[in-house]
Amino acid sequence: MENKWRNKNFKMALKNSMSGIEYTIKTQRNLKIQVICAIVAILLAVTLKLTPIEWMILWMVIGSVLFAEIVNTAIEIMLDLYTQEYNETIKIAKDIASGAVLISSMVSVIIGGILFLPKILN
Repeated sequence: MENKWRNKNFKMALKNSMSGIEYTIKTQRNLKIQVICAIVAILLAVTLKLTPIEWMILWMVIGSVLFAEIVNTAIEIMLDLYTQEYNETIKIAKDIASGAVLISSMVSVIIGGILFLPKILN
């Protein structure tokens, strides 16, 4: 039995992935804010001339926040598909997914401070 959801080739898989990212950017206010923050951080990193190691850390942090937000969105959409009625267990699952985004964002702010503050203060 053929899986109708299976990508037929890499190009199709890449197109579908980009479509998911595009959908999330268009529909999720928080991801738009996070993308803007990422752009600001990248511009600041260019201005402050981060080292290659600092750039790697910055990209990992940016990636972790965007990843967490996209996964959170996917979880919320799947749970909404299950039911539109209030369900305490679904609320808990959504809160947990949202908490993962919050942790990732808080850690990124701390790491941003560690990367940028010493250079700004000098």
